[in-house]
Amino acid sequence: MVLELDNEKGVVLISTDIDENGREGGEMKMSLDHVIKEADFNKDETEMMEIPEMANDLGTHGAIGLGSMVEVLLGKGPVRATVCWMGHLPGLIDTRVGLELEEDYGVNDGTFRDVRYFTCPAKHGLFVKLSSCRPDARFLGDSAANRHFDHDGQDASAPQANVPPVASEDVLRVLIGRMKGIQGHCNSCYMDSALFSLFSCSSVVDSLLFKRIKRKDEAIQKTILRDIVCPLRRDGFVAAQSVMKLRQLLQARGHCPSYTTDEKDPEEFLTLIMQEVLCLEPPLKLKSFSQAKGILGAVESSYFYQIFVDYNNCLILPTVQQLLEQSFHSSGVRLAEIPSCLILTMPRSGKQFKMFPKIIPSLELDITGLLSDGPQQCVICGELAYLECSECLGESVFSNTGFKHFCEKCSTQVHSHPCRQRHKPACLHLPEGFPRHWGPRIPPREKLELFAVLCIETSHYVSFVKHGPKATDWIFFDSMADRQGESDGFNIPEVKACTEVGRYLSMPLAELAIQAPRQMEGVAKRLFCDGYMYLYQSPSMALYR
Repeated sequence: MVLELDNEKGVVLISTDIDENGREGGEMKMSLDHVIKEADFNKDETEMMEIPEMANDLGTHGAIGLGSMVEVLLGKGPVRATVCWMGHLPGLIDTRVGLELEEDYGVNDGTFRDVRYFTCPAKHGLFVKLSSCRPDARFLGDSAANRHFDHDGQDASAPQANVPPVASEDVLRVLIGRMKGIQGHCNSCYMDSALFSLFSCSSVVDSLLFKRIKRKDEAIQKTILRDIVCPLRRDGFVAAQSVMKLRQLLQARGHCPSYTTDEKDPEEFLTLIMQEVLCLEPPLKLKSFSQAKGILGAVESSYFYQIFVDYNNCLILPTVQQLLEQSFHSSGVRLAEIPSCLILTMPRSGKQFKMFPKIIPSLELDITGLLSDGPQQCVICGELAYLECSECLGESVFSNTGFKHFCEKCSTQVHSHPCRQRHKPACLHLPEGFPRHWGPRIPPREKLELFAVLCIETSHYVSFVKHGPKATDWIFFDSMADRQGESDGFNIPEVKACTEVGRYLSMPLAELAIQAPRQMEGVAKRLFCDGYMYLYQSPSMALYR
């Protein structure tokens, strides 16, 4: 309600339902330019505000596109927002943009005259002239520190050829440093870490960037490839607004109304991308297995494998290899085939409880014994095995890891011991056509390579990437390693070498067990104590997927 009008000064005193401090029945003085008479709009036209044009001293309007982070001048001063839609509205001449404001100073949820143009929380949406926007000043610094605005304009406008992953010899030049990696913004660390882990130095899931998908999801695929993967591999840096653009597209798809603001789980994000949007063939094929009956069940497909371990297990400082074998044994499953990519999530309850204070990442994952139809090696003599005993699994007299497979002769000898006479070994399934008399040759071992680990501590995700064959070829990435400014500032991502990880991984188990986490060098503590998701690849199988 208008309480006082001063036409000479162009100022109006109005009564508000809630003032700027949250009190009911407040009063506020505003410029007439910022006031819209309610009678001038019908119920469906309140989505539109006429915002004064801003002197665009921070950049050109041509640099603003979908996903750009901008400032717009409202009655309270500059307000920051993300461009969610751009085009022409019915009956209006100038180019308009649909904005999602960072705070609830808007007037809609992305609709204009009963037509939805994008989706955002209520009172966060606003349609304005393109000329009323200017680039967000938080992301415009000196060119050495803030290059991403130029990147966004370049990447969004021109098609790009595929850029291969960063080679190990180029990691120092391309990736290492401050303002490197993917810039975090507004709870995006789960997405930043997942994307960096998958695409910076590995191409194992690159097929999802080029496969045919539904037309409605092509914008998401192009955004991942052109605005995130290519800049990351080529320049070692991805702007926060590029990830925000992806988040906005996912939110507009209708998956979740808070995808641009709230923290999510990396597994949830990757499932959405791989399964629902890009329809990647699940890399993991599992068969249920009953040793008592010697029966293999139907094949089930998955994108991840959640490790399940009994609470009464005897593991103190487990390796990923041990946890996977224990979980397969407890769950009664086997691998139906060698996966090109195996993503494992560790046992935990919520974000606080961890079943193990430390987990040792296995640099190689020997999956030979986990294959349902693969030839196995006798743990005693090394010859071709025909029997498996699940009850011998926990006996370290044979080996600390691995399912216990035996040839017929060794099985008879092993199970003649009084402690094992009640064991019931089961016959193994050999591949069809595989010669029963293998001779003196050793059955081949199938192994996967660790290429990344996602870690979580107090709701913040970071990642480690193994980029080469050397023990010291490790890098650590944090999308929010530092910050410039406060509420109006921006995050500074950082990638740094962490050669100390190799030294700890090469330690004898007994020495590693007594290492106090707080005294571990560099960031090694986070790898061993905060591991959440472990990513493995088969270089040979990736060529065929």
